[in-house]
This record gives sequence, structure tokens and C-alpha cells, in this order.
Amino acid sequence: MSLPSLHLPERSLAIAQARRAWIDGESVGAHGARVEPWLLRSWQRCLAAGHRPQQRVGFDPVTRQAARRVAERNRGLLSAARPVLASLSRAIADTRYFAILTDADGIVIEVGALPGGSEATARHARDIARVGVDLSERAVGTTAIGAALAERDSVWLHRGEHFFDDTSIYSCAGAPLFGPAGDCIGMLDLTGVQVVERPELRHLAVLSARHIENALVLAHPCTLLLHLNWPGYGGGPGNEGLLCIDADGRVTGANTVARQMLHQPPGHHPAPHCQELFALPPEMLFDAARRGDSVMEVPLWSGLRVQARPQLAHGAQRSAPPPVQVAPGLPRLRDVEAALIRRAVDDARGNVAEAARALGISRATVYRTLNRARRGAG
Repeated sequence: MSLPSLHLPERSLAIAQARRAWIDGESVGAHGARVEPWLLRSWQRCLAAGHRPQQRVGFDPVTRQAARRVAERNRGLLSAARPVLASLSRAIADTRYFAILTDADGIVIEVGALPGGSEATARHARDIARVGVDLSERAVGTTAIGAALAERDSVWLHRGEHFFDDTSIYSCAGAPLFGPAGDCIGMLDLTGVQVVERPELRHLAVLSARHIENALVLAHPCTLLLHLNWPGYGGGPGNEGLLCIDADGRVTGANTVARQMLHQPPGHHPAPHCQELFALPPEMLFDAARRGDSVMEVPLWSGLRVQARPQLAHGAQRSAPPPVQVAPGLPRLRDVEAALIRRAVDDARGNVAEAARALGISRATVYRTLNRARRGAG
């Protein structure tokens, strides 16, 4: 059971015991010292930097010149994020939480609507909810912002889990943001001041971050846009993979869902070519888009299949490769699949059972496909 699943006051007691064990070095027993691994790593980085919890936090902004440079660099992110932040503000209006958007260095570049409350609550909210404030881990210690940027994963952080005493009034959820190239470009934070703990906001932060990423991909220049889903798993616009492809068949952008489906880790370089991902010629994808095919099944080299809805980008008709002329040399889909199976058998040194396991198909399918290919060759 993780710490966020505990109920108050057990939750507060567990946080206090963990702080005494890991920050103050007291012996409180293994049970009391439980802490999420990512949180412990952040505390340890703060201690290694020479910080102590009692230090005052200034919530200092960067210089005006630096703030202008940050805003200029993140113009596209801001454009994609603002509609999402507006929706978020409506969703969390009654919770006294508010949204903060930062760049990859933890500098605030946009803030959602602030909730009402006491003068003290408003003051604490304004401390962090200002464009240009540095909320990185090096500046304000352990927060959802610094942790999400360091871990490249979503987090939930409550009160005393923050390193400094000055930030222990906040509760926050954070999710990293990845650009079309797969690099971490910022993070989305949902924060409340002296509020009831709402760990479910972590899911809302992740979902909102995905919508921002999708907007960035949809605005990314490309020739062909692929909408990806697993066969039989229809997903809405916010749950599908998005893949940007140029006229040469090289992938120029993708959202997180597409990278997960195609096993392309964030920040993977260089950008792969279609032929490295899909077990069919990329020209077939462009031709399907020209024909207006709504959905096609596309085999992957792993033996898995994905459903793809190919769409030529607006004005990309001229830059797209010419249609493939049907000729004896054009590979049919079943021929491509046969080549995939032959390759797996060769990799398994002729062991059909091992090749079938690697592809996730039956041995009968392997034998049937190879026999059909032999008959066709004969």
C-alpha cells in the first residue's frame, strides 16, 4: 500500500515518520520510514545540495530578459496549452486547486485561474502562481514540478512530502509534457494551498498533459498523419496514437501514446523511418490516404498489428510521394507478412516453435504461410 492510499491522520503520521528517518536521520523503524522511491531520490538531491528544511524559500522570478526568452521559446507550447488550462480551471473550480504550466527548467510560463480564499491562502498561491517564477527543484526543493521533470513521470505530493517547511502548505499533482520529438518540454502542475488531499488529480494532470501533447503533434508540420489504435480498441481523439511522417517516409513527430505503442522511448534519436516500424512499404500508407481509406490494419515487425487511419496533411498532396503503380514487382500485404515470418524463422535458426512464440502466432500459421509462399514461388 503506497502512502497516498492511507487516510488522515495515518497519512500525516507516515509522512512525519519518513521525514525523521530520511531527512533527520532518526531511527523510527522500517514501517515508519516508508516513502515512494522517487520522493526519496528528490529528498536526497536536496540534502546533497546542502539544503535543510528550515531554510526560507524566496520564490524568486528570473530576470525580465530571461522571462522573455522563455516565453519566446515556448510559444507553441503556450498556444497548445491555453485551451486545456481553460477546461482545467472549470473542472477544478470547486476544489481550491489551480493549474501551473512550466517549461523544461521549471520556470512558470502560464497560470490558470486562481481560486478564492483567505488573504493568507491567496498570498501563498501568488508566491508560486506568477509567470517567470523559478519552481525548479534547485530553487524550491521537492515539489511535483521538480519531481515530474526529474523522473519524467507523473507524481502526487502532499504537504510534508515537500522538502522545505515553507512549501509544506501545498498539495500538488504533476505530469511531464513531451514534444513531438519526444523530448521533455515542460510540465503541468495542479496545486492547492492548505487543502484536502486529492490524489485523483494526478490522473487529471496526466490526461490534460496528453491533450496538450496531442495539440502540439497536430500542429507539427508533416506530409502524412497516422491515427493509431490497437485492433478492436477504438479510442477517442485523446487516446489514440499520432504519428507525423514526412514525404520520405521518416517519422518527424509522435505523441506519447504512439511512442508507447511502437516502443519508441521518449527522446529516441535519430527519428526512425516507417520501414523500421511497419512491415509494409510506406507508399501503401500514402496511397491509402489518397484513396480516403478510413482504417487499415498494419503489421509491425514484432508480429503485432495496429489499426491506422492515414490522413494527408492539409496542402501536402504535392509533397507526398507519387502513387504506386500496380505492377508485378509491387509487394502484396500477404507477401510482406510472409517475409516477416521467414525473417523470424531465420532469426530462430529454423526453429518454427521459437519463431511462432516471438511473433505471438501459432506454429500452424507459420507453416501455412511458408507453404503458401513456396507454392506461389513455384
